[in-house]
Amino acid sequence: MKTLDLRKKLKHLYTPSAREAMLIDVPPMTFACVDGRGDPNSADFQTALGALYSFSYTFKFLVKKELGLDFPVMASEGLWGVEGKADFALGDYNRRDAWRWTLMMMQPDEAGTELWPLALEQAARRGTAGLERLRFERFEEGRSAQIMHIGPYATEPATVARLHAFIASQRLRPRGRHHEIYLGNPLRAAPEKLKTILRHPVEPAG
Repeated sequence: MKTLDLRKKLKHLYTPSAREAMLIDVPPMTFACVDGRGDPNSADFQTALGALYSFSYTFKFLVKKELGLDFPVMASEGLWGVEGKADFALGDYNRRDAWRWTLMMMQPDEAGTELWPLALEQAARRGTAGLERLRFERFEEGRSAQIMHIGPYATEPATVARLHAFIASQRLRPRGRHHEIYLGNPLRAAPEKLKTILRHPVEPAG
């Protein structure tokens, strides 16, 4: 049995400071994704998240059984934007009806793609809803700025403002969609202890 320690291999991407933002280079990675719109407190959002977890754990155990490769299921992540806009500004936090989101979970390249159809089939047999919406994407984020947010999701805008101020101080500007990585489980952790990585791809300010 071979073990793939993704958390160690990708530690530099998933352990930012909460005190100050940092610049990183994110390599191309493959994700299982589900797209949706509107409030993340909706049943649709929970269905999408459940489909991702069901597929990811089914795939993990299939790869372990069939290929002799063990790896951890990685954190859920989300890309956020609003309809008709290329970015996600601070003022958009109050426009939940206009939110467009993509939930995703990274799938290791070392595990290949051959077992994806079987993992989907097995997850569907267990009654998992939403699997028909699941798709796969090679996501290349590149140069990005990130910071750790500790606390409830409702207080994120203050941390996002700090992230944007850091980006401007580096003579850069945000590009693309706002990216969140959910290291804490809101069903288990106290809201004030939740950890969320806030990330935004960047480009020269012009």
